[in-house]
Amino acid sequence: MNDLLKQEFDAKTITAAQAATLVQSGQSVYIGCCTSYARAIADALAARSQELEGVTIGCSNIIPPMAFLDCANPDAFRISTYFVGYEDRRALWAGRADYTSVHLGQVDQWCRHTFHPDIAFFDVSLPDEEGYMSFGASGCCMHPFIQEETDNIVLHINRFAPYVSGERTKIHISQAKHVVWADVEKETVPGGPMEADQETAAMSRFLLDQIPDGACIQLGIGGVANAVGYGLMDKNDLGCHTEMMSDSIMALMKAGVINNSRPKFIPHRSVVGFAFGSRELYEFLDHNEDMFFAPFPVVNSPINIAQNDNMISINTAMSIDLFGQVAAEGMGGRQFSGTGGQGDYVRGAQMAKGGKSFLAFKSTLGTSPDGAPKSRIVPYFPPATIVTTPRSDVEYVVTEYGMVNLKHLTVRDRAKALIDIAHPDCRGELTAQAKKLGLI
Repeated sequence: MNDLLKQEFDAKTITAAQAATLVQSGQSVYIGCCTSYARAIADALAARSQELEGVTIGCSNIIPPMAFLDCANPDAFRISTYFVGYEDRRALWAGRADYTSVHLGQVDQWCRHTFHPDIAFFDVSLPDEEGYMSFGASGCCMHPFIQEETDNIVLHINRFAPYVSGERTKIHISQAKHVVWADVEKETVPGGPMEADQETAAMSRFLLDQIPDGACIQLGIGGVANAVGYGLMDKNDLGCHTEMMSDSIMALMKAGVINNSRPKFIPHRSVVGFAFGSRELYEFLDHNEDMFFAPFPVVNSPINIAQNDNMISINTAMSIDLFGQVAAEGMGGRQFSGTGGQGDYVRGAQMAKGGKSFLAFKSTLGTSPDGAPKSRIVPYFPPATIVTTPRSDVEYVVTEYGMVNLKHLTVRDRAKALIDIAHPDCRGELTAQAKKLGLI
């Protein structure tokens, strides 16, 4: 880095506490998403809670403890989010957050029409020799659109943020008003294959049989995604086009199983929107030219997804009713996560030549007071349950008892097929309820 750039960094450097004083009552403040969260500045801002009122905090899928919720005057802040994570959920259930339903492929609309930032705090990587910093493991998915809405930007420079490449992944020192140097480790989840229970192992076997050599894969998060990801080690020439980068995808890349030789959209690189995993994963991403990060409207565009032959999308759900409607973000009016990218990949995979979309989940969730299993396959949803994926979009559904393709079935056959993959102890009651509804 030349002397002029060093001087610009020095001139713009302030402390996290000084950055927090830039916020005034009534303003909207963007503080990050998932593993790209300007935590040092956010904590300093929360410490000013007794001086402020009516501050709107824009964020999504926040994982580390959010100081705004436990500060001296939490009423000074209100959260605005388009995807509910651990801390966003805590705020929402406490009545201190507003949620906007949006497909991740259209997250730019949330930035342009719903949340209007007065100031933005971006967690970024260390600068390169030309004065550019990367938006890191998660910021690339939407920070470019926040940047379009405000030029009042403070960079939270963090050596633990990986420097990633792709489309619109960087910001220059000249585009920032101030910088704060704050090294904050990223939140992690354990890496490596996890021991799968019987149900998860059964589902993963069904799914692995459906993934041919040369497929392009999208995996979500959770036990099934982990089991499938590490179960793909005996495949060849796989591609990766996924909303979320995980440790299992990293392992497949390191083993040469994912070589991206066949995808047609951005060939020879793994296309991802954000990353969440182990510290090893974040280190793997740093300056890795085999990766291609891009905003969600690029990565989650069904049109872009569909360019990849044999596109395989694997996601999960909370429940499905006998009509084939899928609830993946909440039940009975209670928001648990968000619309997310399920619809983007369900549609994109089915549009691809040879593509398939799968929704996999255990057939039951605990037991009723009488000890009977509680089925995730239900006759109908509780009142006020949000439908994430409509029945007309659903293709393959997988439980530990089997796999069915609902796409071209009649309403009657669809109900019968879903009952067949429900827990055996639940099938009788589901059949009786289906008859009452006139489905069979």
